[in-house]
Amino acid sequence: MRNRLRDLFKTPQGDWYEGKSTRHDYFDTLAHIDDALNRVPTQFSDEDQRWFMTSCFGHFLTMHREMKFLGGVIHQLLLREVHYNSPTDEMQFMLGNQSVRFLMVEFCLITGLQFGVVPDTTVYAEVENVIHQRYFPRVDEVSLEEIRGVITVTEFGEAYDAVKLCLIYMLNWILIGVDERFKIPV
Repeated sequence: MRNRLRDLFKTPQGDWYEGKSTRHDYFDTLAHIDDALNRVPTQFSDEDQRWFMTSCFGHFLTMHREMKFLGGVIHQLLLREVHYNSPTDEMQFMLGNQSVRFLMVEFCLITGLQFGVVPDTTVYAEVENVIHQRYFPRVDEVSLEEIRGVITVTEFGEAYDAVKLCLIYMLNWILIGVDERFKIPV
């Protein structure tokens, strides 16, 4: 039974990339996101801030900044989630040779991540990357350092631009904790 669970990983082992619990975790730099959302022009600010706060990352802005968040550990845990028939509020993981189950509420309390229905993104048509064209027109890949530079000084003139850049920054810099030299492809 236990070995068969490995065949049920939601992310097949061949698609895993190496992560370490010692990866960079810059939870205290959430201030950059706060600042960027506070610099949004008045006509967009309420809606932009609401949009970010209702996103899957919004609740992180209300958490204590000095806490230790280990994105690499959570990444490794999520790679080991398995598909199985269970109640909808329960998650199962294969850790070593052990099957571990969490109620989603427990998982949320332990990781700080929220949960809910995952939207079906296959129905969206591919669109041009307007954010990339607007803020990084001459490069094919953007570093986190360049994104941080934009969100720390830019006066955003378009609705949701600050939110979109802050979501990319939040995912890569704070949650996954990649090196700031990491390049984000278009």
